[in-house]
Amino acid sequence: MLKFLTCFAIGGTERQVLNLGKALAPSRFELHLACLGRWGYFLKEVEASGIPVLEYKIKSLFYPGTFKEQCKFAGHLRRYRIQILHTYSFYPNVFAIPTARLAGVPVIVASIRDTGELWTPLQRRAQKIICRLANRIVVNAEAIKQRLIAEGYPPEQITVIHNGIACSKFQRNGRGTALRQELGLPLQGPLVVVLSRLTRTKGLEDFLAAAAIVAARVPGARFLIVGDVPKAEGDAYKQELKRYAFRLGIGQHVVFTGFRLDVPELLTEVSVSVLPSLSEGLSNVLLESMAAGVPVVAKRVGGNSEAVEEDVTGLIVPPRDPAALAQAICRLLENPHLASKFGQAGRQRVVERFSLERMVQETDSLYLKLLNGSSLRVAGTSEATEVRGTSHEMR
Repeated sequence: MLKFLTCFAIGGTERQVLNLGKALAPSRFELHLACLGRWGYFLKEVEASGIPVLEYKIKSLFYPGTFKEQCKFAGHLRRYRIQILHTYSFYPNVFAIPTARLAGVPVIVASIRDTGELWTPLQRRAQKIICRLANRIVVNAEAIKQRLIAEGYPPEQITVIHNGIACSKFQRNGRGTALRQELGLPLQGPLVVVLSRLTRTKGLEDFLAAAAIVAARVPGARFLIVGDVPKAEGDAYKQELKRYAFRLGIGQHVVFTGFRLDVPELLTEVSVSVLPSLSEGLSNVLLESMAAGVPVVAKRVGGNSEAVEEDVTGLIVPPRDPAALAQAICRLLENPHLASKFGQAGRQRVVERFSLERMVQETDSLYLKLLNGSSLRVAGTSEATEVRGTSHEMR
């Protein structure tokens, strides 16, 4: 089987694909990866694992050289006898699905992992046409499914498989002080965190505006923005956010930590985790915060309400409403018992509904169902033929 990504940059989709690929039974599925750009933080992990990676460089979907790359892709699909193609997001969907259909790949699965706000009407129409060629469309939130149905996608073609988190990595065994010492923060006082790439769709201006309100009510609070600007976009937006924080009078209370690898450890020191995004499918960082037992506040967008049960496992607020966001944060900071109750309930919800094991099992079952429906036989089941490529020369 082959999974097709845009690249291996730090992102929720990339992390989910790699976790899923490594967890699927190797006796049934031999994983290949393909991309439009062989770069990104996760590439080293992929290369170290020995998973074959194919790259198809294109300047745009409509550039003349794209057809040549699609022909090369079709040749690889036939050469390695790929039986399942699973593409993720707009560009891989549009690039790979028509080629795979023409190449005779038996099972094609498309993934759409956002509610479409980032795409133009033309892009949404193009993706809708292309996805008609897929056997199934997998989405990671019911909200995305409903959006696609409203746009005219057949409901029976869409399957919801929520993101899965390795819950054992996130344990809240008391709070430490290592992060505070490293960042020069006071040893006392609550920490409010946003875990996010620094892009304009993440609602970081709303978070800073809310932080100014919170700081007036809870003077000891400090605010962390954990993440960085994508390399391709430069540092201008980060500097813009820093200037905005100083204009709000909270420049000394806000720390931009940059990208960090120690998120599970960082979450042990956090009082509230905030997801201010203006557009989401189903956020990994929201699930990770809940798995760590941290109370969460999120915007009412995308699949957030599927993860957070209002007033049970966290708080949901309207988008583009910094005052409501601040009120929710203050409610948790000023009521530690309620915050602890939400944190415990949130972890239980993730363990029960959003585990990596559950995601793997549901995906495995879908692949086998589609393969059996295509009259192929599957190793490790009552059928006999393996779902594998013959790609040993690629390793």
